[in-house]
Amino acid sequence: MAKQLNLQENSNVIPTALHLEMQRSYLEYAMSVIVGRALPDVRDGLKPVHRRILYAMHELGLTPDRPYRKCARVVGDVLGKYHPHGDQAVYEAMVRLVQDFSTRYPLLDGHGNFGSVDNDPPAAMRYTETRLSPVGAQALLSEIGEATVDFIDNFDSSQQEPVVLPAQLPILLLNGCSGIAVGMATNIPPHNLVEIVDGLIALID
Repeated sequence: MAKQLNLQENSNVIPTALHLEMQRSYLEYAMSVIVGRALPDVRDGLKPVHRRILYAMHELGLTPDRPYRKCARVVGDVLGKYHPHGDQAVYEAMVRLVQDFSTRYPLLDGHGNFGSVDNDPPAAMRYTETRLSPVGAQALLSEIGEATVDFIDNFDSSQQEPVVLPAQLPILLLNGCSGIAVGMATNIPPHNLVEIVDGLIALID
């Protein structure tokens, strides 16, 4: 018995109450999903995967005046540098940023089959091409190199990525967003830019 107690004292096991551990673990998991995947940041209106797609395309120089680049090339950069998740999840997020029936003000300009409003699937990423749209380039990335936002290390500390993009427009209101996290969700409808500006003027006056 004494030997057993001695082993317990020298082990790395930390005694804890089950209900306290469940609370802590659930909260950590919930915050990971909320911050890391499911919900947008109100400052730029983007989920992490969308932000990383746009920043990776900015780093590739895919501005509206440059030629299109294969979506597979962009997905590879996003996965390798910023977002180590499934390639299809990244591509589906990219497709939604192209579709004008999914995003009121598309942030990407696509070339090829990106699906239809009738729920037809897009072509594979090796066939489609993309670049930043004028809205994505000007409203979200035009001030990225002017020390306007903070940068943090990526998942393996080999690259730096922005915490948020320096948005010049309220993208969250313009394009809306839906997402289901742990313990909370969001469903914001899109809005017209002119109406938002009129509302801001009325609020200021």
